Amino acid sequence: MRPLPISILAAAVALLAAPSAHAHVVHTVSPGDTLWSIAANANMTTRTVALYNGLNESSPVVIGTSIKVPSVAEGQAALQAAGITPAGAGASASVTTPSAQVAPTPSAGAPQPLGAYVVRAGDTLSALAAQTGVPTAQMAHMNGLSPTAHLLTGTVLKLPTGAPVPAKAAAPAPATRVVPAADPVPTAGRLSAEQVKAIAAQHGAPASLAAAIAWQESGFNNAMVSSANARGVMQVMPGTWDWVNRNLASSPLNPQSAADNVRAGSLYLAQLLRQTGGDQRLAAAGYYQGLSSVRARGMFDDTKRYVDNVLALSGRFGG
Repeated sequence: MRPLPISILAAAVALLAAPSAHAHVVHTVSPGDTLWSIAANANMTTRTVALYNGLNESSPVVIGTSIKVPSVAEGQAALQAAGITPAGAGASASVTTPSAQVAPTPSAGAPQPLGAYVVRAGDTLSALAAQTGVPTAQMAHMNGLSPTAHLLTGTVLKLPTGAPVPAKAAAPAPATRVVPAADPVPTAGRLSAEQVKAIAAQHGAPASLAAAIAWQESGFNNAMVSSANARGVMQVMPGTWDWVNRNLASSPLNPQSAADNVRAGSLYLAQLLRQTGGDQRLAAAGYYQGLSSVRARGMFDDTKRYVDNVLALSGRFGG
């Protein structure tokens, strides 16, 4: 058989090497990986990756095994096959901020945000504040809302940690999710671990601890919005963003910048470390649960799991 011309061989090799837009990517599970972190790193929901692999969202993953990360088309097909209608790229929930994604339901490796609540029909900010025992202005400030704001059904809110569950929480949550228009703004983009570590070190936070929190919170994805209205790489609440800007930042932070989201989270983490005498475990607990709550009520079980995950991840990031 006569050999093929070199130009044809090169073209054939290029075609074989080019990844298909519809082909999944195989991810080998490493220490610290969870379905949630694998999905978040691929800009997907946990549900999408779980369904594509025939798994439950809370399924643990085994080190050394393979998880198939689907393309957007494959993920949408998996959701549709399960009777679920995807809501755009990455099969994320719909939100008012086009670039944002409501964070997927965490797996066993990532506890759900404390105080998360989705507004039901008829809810008002004043009624929710009264039921959870805080002033309306305080709840509004933490969530980046006006105290007189009309709440849209599906709005994601942060309620006080450990507060009584609102009366309407027993009703089914709306399918859509609405993100309040407040800073910081969730924008498309990711940072690397080294970028997060460098920013953290510049702002007084241990590099590996900040990277561990950023990975645990968002998978380094600045488009993520939690079910408790936290945003960006470091999952900063609007009220925390405002407080850091007023009290800790040497110059105004850009609410659309992934790097400044890490700066805000790092400044806040450094403040928690000062308040806890450098106790990284207690500071990480404060980042998740709120330091005043930790001191008054101790660490909740979810907080202990969060802290254990973060400290384990910190070792992976060099700390």
